[in-house]
Amino acid sequence: MQYSKLGRSNLTVSKICLGTMHFGPVTPEDEAFRIMDRALEMGINFFDTANVYGRKVHSGLTEEIIGRWFSQGGGRRDQVVLATKVYGFMMDSPPPNEEAGISAYKVRKHAADSLRRLQTDHIDLYQVHHIDKRITLEEFWNPFDRLINAGDVLYMGTSNFPGWGLAKFQMAARQRGMTGFVSEQAQYNLLSRYPELEVIPAAADFGIGVIPYMPLAGGLLTGKKAAVTGSRTQAVENEYGISLGDDQFAAYTSFCREIGESEHVVAIAWTLNNPAVSSAIVGVRTVAHLDGLERAAELTFTPEQLARLDDIFHITKGRPLGSGPAPEAFAW
Repeated sequence: MQYSKLGRSNLTVSKICLGTMHFGPVTPEDEAFRIMDRALEMGINFFDTANVYGRKVHSGLTEEIIGRWFSQGGGRRDQVVLATKVYGFMMDSPPPNEEAGISAYKVRKHAADSLRRLQTDHIDLYQVHHIDKRITLEEFWNPFDRLINAGDVLYMGTSNFPGWGLAKFQMAARQRGMTGFVSEQAQYNLLSRYPELEVIPAAADFGIGVIPYMPLAGGLLTGKKAAVTGSRTQAVENEYGISLGDDQFAAYTSFCREIGESEHVVAIAWTLNNPAVSSAIVGVRTVAHLDGLERAAELTFTPEQLARLDDIFHITKGRPLGSGPAPEAFAW
């Protein structure tokens, strides 16, 4: 496994981050345990989750599963850089202060709840799951500052932030003498390059490591010939307005065959090729989905190969897949 520093921090993370979103609703607990054990064996030390994951059964379920895995001992917790998130609501018909967003009230409560579910005394990377456009700078940073000073949180990160949001909150953190953000999760892959327009340049300038999620575009970049009805891949086809029957996917498979690599390996490695990227999140449903990830962490491309990939996916200077203001144009 290959490693990098997370943004400008001195925290070392594996270039592959284990995405746990499927644990619970899709992946049963015993298989999730096997996945996490195998990930550690492979050298993957970076695990990403969120307080809302597991919502199809109940919000918080994924954190609970990870917590029970930690509780088995064997040094599991000490080997993992643990990332979770705060922003979303945790119950159906939430009361006013539990609705989606960030507040001092909510951050204090939700951080304590995540620590309890995860059965740990600290969160290594606490990520704001989406930008709250209403909150003041003071109310945003005060509760996170308290968590850091108490040792409950070590580093702060973001997810689905626009470039202006990174700049706004990072400058405020600097004025307070804080480290601020060390990471930003963005939906970034060969089919979704909108973050190259503003998010990635802003992150690079501020020393914020980019952690792409959906590097495989929901399965579109894995070599599949067709999406199963009702599958996540079919949903992403509809979201992106493309089809696995399009010529670009056949050309992509041919390119991968030419260089002797699997489609999923090439797709993940391509995101890691961007110098602003610290680690790529791969959502895993089975142990078998871990196969080849070490190769993705080490594969590099020639300038000619990168140009070929740009040509296959009809990219010149980045092609937005949505419209309107960031981050809604390229995230939820």
